[in-house]
Amino acid sequence: MVTMKDVAKRANVSTATVSRVLRNFDSVKEESRTKVLEAMKELNYQPNLLGRYLRTNKTKTIFVVIPEISNYFHSVLNGIENIAIKHGYQVLIGNTQFNAEREYEYYNYLRQKKSDGMILFTSHTDKEFIEGLADQYSVVLAGDYFEGSNIPTVSIDDIGSARKATEYLIQLGHNRIAHITGRLYLKNSLDRISGYRQVVQEYQQYDPQLIQVGEGDYSYETGFVLTQKLLCLENPPDAIFAATDEMAIGAINAIKSNGLRVPEDLSVVGFNDNEIASVFNPSLTTVAQPQQKIGETAMELLISLLNDQPLPKSQLLLESKLVIRNSTRKK
Repeated sequence: MVTMKDVAKRANVSTATVSRVLRNFDSVKEESRTKVLEAMKELNYQPNLLGRYLRTNKTKTIFVVIPEISNYFHSVLNGIENIAIKHGYQVLIGNTQFNAEREYEYYNYLRQKKSDGMILFTSHTDKEFIEGLADQYSVVLAGDYFEGSNIPTVSIDDIGSARKATEYLIQLGHNRIAHITGRLYLKNSLDRISGYRQVVQEYQQYDPQLIQVGEGDYSYETGFVLTQKLLCLENPPDAIFAATDEMAIGAINAIKSNGLRVPEDLSVVGFNDNEIASVFNPSLTTVAQPQQKIGETAMELLISLLNDQPLPKSQLLLESKLVIRNSTRKK
């Protein structure tokens, strides 16, 4: 079994230096840190996590709770892990599958001291419970938020982003713009509806029949089925703004299955700018979220909490942008 002494011998440093690298001390010279990390890799050295915990009362592990495995969360998790590794933390992931009971079970990782902190996405849990949890443990909310809460949060402006997408479709000359929305218990879904509704009401185009609620999930199938319903209306839409790229692509294929064309007959806009958005035919106009940056920023906030460092702001809003591609055109 490879020990810390073996690593020190291979890297030609002291065991104290190896220990400082493992604990991510800033005082270690970069040259020494690099030699130790290379030696650990060559020897396949696995630190004794139990021993470290007994010495420091720290697991050097953080827990990330997500509602689903998707392209969006793949990019976000990359961002989280990039920062976590730099600070000597491992990342555990819990997928709730939008199940509130499972989400509550994951909170036990904090209570049982199996992780030092938690990053929580799209919570089912009520505000008071999460605030109570955050009072006792290091918790960061990402991609969602609670009004008036002091819990550290990183997200985008979903209302402004939805306004941007809807206004663009109006500028193209569309006057029957439908919105396929996400789950209504999620704040970001409600904010996207709000942004969409504000714009169509300002332009006197509001029609409640044009809001289709995708309560099942954010999937391709949901986008396809709800678009079929929209196309059966006596006065169907001439454009669709969907709450995710997957639903937007489902919408496009539903439109095609009805003998119509995108963007010649209907324009379609998505949300997220996942990898598929740029390679699908037609390529998808969408609201791009800085997915990796959301993950990196959330992890940086959590590191600050874990190190008892002051936060510059408790709620951070990152910029989104509208990426115009071939699924939209002037009417």
